Amino acid sequence: MQTAFSAAQLSHGDTAEAESIVRSCVHCGFCTATCPTYVLTGDELDSPRGRIYLIKNMLEAEAKPTPQVVRHVDRCLSCLSCVTTCPSGVDYMHLIDHGRAYIERNYRRPLIDRMKRWALAKVLPFPARARVAFRLARLARPLAPVFERVPGLTSLAAMLRLVPSRQSAASRHVARAELPAVSTDQGRVIVFGGCVEPVLRPSFGASLRRILGRCGVEVIEVAQEGCCGALAHHLGRTDESVEAARRNIAVWKEELSRGRIIAIVTTASGCGTMLRDYAHLLRDDPEFSQIAQEISALICDSGELLARLNLPPINAPELTVAWHAACSLQHAQKLDDVSRKLLDRCGFSVKTPQEAHLCCGSAGTYNLLQPEMAARLGNRKVGHLEALQPDIIATSNIGCATQIAARSAVPVVHVVELVDWATGGPAPAAMMHSI
Repeated sequence: MQTAFSAAQLSHGDTAEAESIVRSCVHCGFCTATCPTYVLTGDELDSPRGRIYLIKNMLEAEAKPTPQVVRHVDRCLSCLSCVTTCPSGVDYMHLIDHGRAYIERNYRRPLIDRMKRWALAKVLPFPARARVAFRLARLARPLAPVFERVPGLTSLAAMLRLVPSRQSAASRHVARAELPAVSTDQGRVIVFGGCVEPVLRPSFGASLRRILGRCGVEVIEVAQEGCCGALAHHLGRTDESVEAARRNIAVWKEELSRGRIIAIVTTASGCGTMLRDYAHLLRDDPEFSQIAQEISALICDSGELLARLNLPPINAPELTVAWHAACSLQHAQKLDDVSRKLLDRCGFSVKTPQEAHLCCGSAGTYNLLQPEMAARLGNRKVGHLEALQPDIIATSNIGCATQIAARSAVPVVHVVELVDWATGGPAPAAMMHSI
């Protein structure tokens, strides 16, 4: 794709990178077939190719973003299905990130929109604040139908519907379960806690810790770490995501100095995608660029790490599992087969739904900011999953689990919960009512 950036514009690193990405697009249109928003709307501007044109024109002219440009950029899920499909290797992820940051700096959104986005950035990345917000949301859930009829409050209604009606006693019990007393001779691993997941599904992390203990891996908890920065990053608040990255790298660097770490592992594939991108995010930071590369090389998805280990004896129940590959796992990290084969290895009967490449509509805060589009995608995804008639649905990301569980009567669990169960741990908390 031809560009017309000036030499002065290209002297800025981010703009030069964006120009290089735009030029790599040959407008073949392969991306349109796998873009969830284009599949729903049929609008060229809701396709990656269309958004590339919009961002190119905006950046070349150094123009104030128009409502049309903002609408179509906001509708992008960053699912990266287009990246999997693209034959030219267009780095769409970093281009859309740059477009969002430009919009955040140069566009004044309506007041209600600004308030929603500010609240998401200032609440969700902080577990204590998120815990209070979710408690209040549970109390307000009966008001969701009312908010859906009020212009500007549909996002609030979507949030209320997504929050589980209660945190089960089983989930709390599993989260507090002690690790087994076993030999820890297989190395040291930092388990990244994250922000939203420990509040909504603490059983995910508890299952991983138990499995690692059985495998002889020492689990390191770093209390000073915080949100990976993805929530702020996808809202265009790049300064906040950079600060989150620096904070985490600083505390992990200190832990690395105490002894060799074989991996920094996360049960949230969305976080994993962001953590792996720290090297790019801090590439021009004189203090953090080198250590960011080292940290990024250590990032590991939970399924990826477990696939490397010698698991304890396996005794899996005979269950049919519908495998939902999170976009952050299959398109961003290319690890779909790894986690699916891990479930096969544990003895589960694993089935993959139609349109497995299409996003479920969660996409970080997307289902809160674009509730109508997200609901259409969520219902479409659940329809394909339930058509498999599974006993259980498994995924690798808290956002996907929440989005799907809100729409399906089939229990939704994390892959590590199933591996934990198959190797001697408790049944997943979400299945307590069904076994």
